[in-house]
Amino acid sequence: MVYPAASFPAARLRRTRRTPALRGLARENSLSVDDLIWPVFVRDGVGVEEPVPSMPGVYRRSVDKIVEAAKEAYDLGVQTICLFPYTDPAKKTADCAEAWNPDNLSNTATRALKAALPDMAVMTDVALDPYNITGQDGFDVDGYVVNDETVEALVKQAVSQAEAGADIIGPSDMMDGRIGDIREALEHGGHKNVCLMSYSAKYASAFYGPFRDAVGAAGALKGDKKTYQMDPLNTDEALRCIARDLDEGADMVMVKPGMPYLDVCRRAHETFGVPVMAYQVSGEYAMLQAAAQNGWLDGERVMLESLMCFKRAGCSGVLTYFAPAAAKIIGA
Repeated sequence: MVYPAASFPAARLRRTRRTPALRGLARENSLSVDDLIWPVFVRDGVGVEEPVPSMPGVYRRSVDKIVEAAKEAYDLGVQTICLFPYTDPAKKTADCAEAWNPDNLSNTATRALKAALPDMAVMTDVALDPYNITGQDGFDVDGYVVNDETVEALVKQAVSQAEAGADIIGPSDMMDGRIGDIREALEHGGHKNVCLMSYSAKYASAFYGPFRDAVGAAGALKGDKKTYQMDPLNTDEALRCIARDLDEGADMVMVKPGMPYLDVCRRAHETFGVPVMAYQVSGEYAMLQAAAQNGWLDGERVMLESLMCFKRAGCSGVLTYFAPAAAKIIGA
């Protein structure tokens, strides 16, 4: 409850805004490097750093370069990194078997990161789109992505990531029932301490375009993802999805995209009182970067302000491509 202030002039609300010290004392939320998760794109090869044209400042990196970049980010205070693979098109198949190959890009990078930076948390992505010739997150049968058969594949993918050493597994597919099946498989497979950060409220958004370029799924995608990702006009449904995933064993939940859905972040935080994350997705990042590069916005200030918005909305953390750049400023 917010109590009414005394009448002016007894209450001058500007008093606590007068100096940096007073503003700091009155500040309701804070942004820390501990709040940042850095999404990165891994590709094959050695010594490769390949720019993603639609995401200025973002690269597809080979495993050795991922490790180098992670060390730099860790030294800045970034504690968690999230891997997304750019899969060779020749390895994309209808059965998506590369998704649970122990030696695929994601698993290879996970092992390399845990060997080099054992205290850095490694998060992985569970979905079939990087491995699927259709670009869909699940198996497409006659134009419809089937649920139960897809969940069986996602379980195998999640177990392979846990075996590679992942600390956090992020199912981003939006299939029904996958959290419960993945949790059961992890428990029975000896991976009781692996966290599940469920993409519980992932919307069928137009803000994902640059990401699909980055992982090579844009050209492959046939149709859209509206039969499994959420309608952007719904919020009550998001709460039902979150409640279900928590009941099935999710440790943390995510809202994706981030800034256009801060109302969902707030409702999730107030309703469930669990760690709620937001993904500041590729389209959000690209817009801010483009405006900054054109001199239309102060890039550093809008970067930090955008991250502060997530904290104000009740998020415990945020996946953001700005993580290293923000950490340099926050930790200074």
